[in-house]
Amino acid sequence: MNLDFSVLNGYIPYILKGITITLLFTLVSALFGFIWGTILSLFKISHIRPLRWFANVYTSIFRGTPLLLQLVLIYYATPQLFQYDISPLMAAGLAFGLNSAAYLSETIRGGIQSVDKGQREAAMSLGIPYKTMMVSIILPQAVKNILPALVNECISLLKESSLVSVIGVEDLMRRANVVGSDTFKYFEPLVFVGAVYYVLVLILTFVTQILERRMRRSD
Repeated sequence: MNLDFSVLNGYIPYILKGITITLLFTLVSALFGFIWGTILSLFKISHIRPLRWFANVYTSIFRGTPLLLQLVLIYYATPQLFQYDISPLMAAGLAFGLNSAAYLSETIRGGIQSVDKGQREAAMSLGIPYKTMMVSIILPQAVKNILPALVNECISLLKESSLVSVIGVEDLMRRANVVGSDTFKYFEPLVFVGAVYYVLVLILTFVTQILERRMRRSD
């Protein structure tokens, strides 16, 4: 089969440097997506019609168009429309965060609505402000209920981060392609990077299982 993994000698440290970029990008995108997704979910359950309309249209657009299209649009259109030379990493974080928020908004909305309505009524009867009620009472319970879905979204972001290589971000996938160009062998570096992605997902899953156990004990 003409396979020779010895071609990776000397390239492994270069490839592994992409882990930092991949994890940083995933963390920023997940955090931004969670915050913006939470705001959108509050818009969706709001009694203010324009906010509900905006959140629903936003979700429809970002869930109805390919993520790759959103990524290249933000990267190539931003300099043309706003005369701002956006960096590849910033464009990638923005695109993935905006896209993730559209999906998370539905997940978080479901989590909020799964919390017993009696708790909201009790908080309102005690005169607790809406903002305080949401931040201190409702959202913590909602996050606990939807934790598995949140983890799945983080795993998806981690794997889909390979798309950022198309705009030049030096993540794991980009570095594997560079090694392939240098050695004229693509299978070996791609298999190695695939194994790295798999290990990262296993670590993330393991950490989440520990977190879930601790949250169950705190109930």
